[in-house]
Order: sequence, then C-alpha cells, then structure tokens
Amino acid sequence: MSLQKILSISGKPGLYELKAQTRGGFVAESLADKKKISVNVRHNVSMLSEIAIYTHTEEVPLAEVFQKLADKEEGKESLSHKSSANELTTHFKEVLPDFDEGRVYASDIKKVYQWYNILVNAGVNTFVEETPATEEKPTEE
Repeated sequence: MSLQKILSISGKPGLYELKAQTRGGFVAESLADKKKISVNVRHNVSMLSEIAIYTHTEEVPLAEVFQKLADKEEGKESLSHKSSANELTTHFKEVLPDFDEGRVYASDIKKVYQWYNILVNAGVNTFVEETPATEEKPTEE
C-alpha cells in the first residue's frame, strides 16, 4: 500500500485509503475498521504523500520520517500518541535529530506517531519505495 492513496480527513478520526472518485468527491475506506465513507469537496483532505516535516536544512517527506521510525522500531508499533509530549519529543529527536522545534509542534509529533501506528496496524511496513539503480552508460567522446 502506497502513501499516495492514504488520506487524513478533517473531522474524521484515523486514516483512510482512497478507493474511488465520484462526481462530487470520492469514496474512502477507513484503515482501522474498513468502513467506507463518502467525502465531498467541503472536507479538508490531506494526502500523506504531500506532507513533510521541517528540519533546519530542508523539509523531509513524511514517508521518510515513517521509514526512519520503522527502522528504529524494527517495523513494530512505536510510542502511543497519548504518551507525554516530552516523551514523544525526546523519542522524535532520536528519529529526526535536526527537526525544527520552532515549526514542528508537539501536536504535529503526536499526529506522526498516531498515523505511524495506524499504518503499522494496517500492515504497512515499507514507507519509501526503493528506486531501482540505473546503470550509467559510458559516454562516448
């Protein structure tokens, strides 16, 4: 399952997988209970593949942050998003040491852990697609 089709919908708990487009929106399926819902254009929807975390040097795509978390946790669940903000921030610094503490809030970190755990429980264990190595062709001079 690719993060390209995973959505966060404002006002709706959890994460959803995009299933089909309709005339006035789309149909999404909850990763937690597999219930399908109809989402219209009035909902604020974020695709996880479009979200990034600020660091002091660049923006790191959420998929890479999830992959670092998965590597640290050996593919298993991580801390609960209900852990203390201090505990989550300390753990997040181990995963992404140079994140920008001025622009990444405790609520953002809680969302990262909540979404990561939802994805792991849904069977997702690889977040960054491996790109096949391309062979470099020698240039003729």
